[in-house]
Amino acid sequence: MKEIGAARFKEQCLALLDQLDADGLVVTKHGKPVARVLPYDNQGAELIGSLRHKVRIRGNIFDTGLDWDADAKS
Repeated sequence: MKEIGAARFKEQCLALLDQLDADGLVVTKHGKPVARVLPYDNQGAELIGSLRHKVRIRGNIFDTGLDWDADAKS
């Protein structure tokens, strides 16, 4: 994992983000790690909406099928 000083990170932030690899980047201050920058994992993005028009919901999905009285004393 690559390390970079905070001042240099501040100067080159956008360029560093464009070059970010899977291992990420550790930002240091006075030689001590203070932050880790990792690429955002968006591998599930293709799943969003993938079942549209393929799944049919019947009935009320919020109904448990049980009748209960919230005010009833136990």
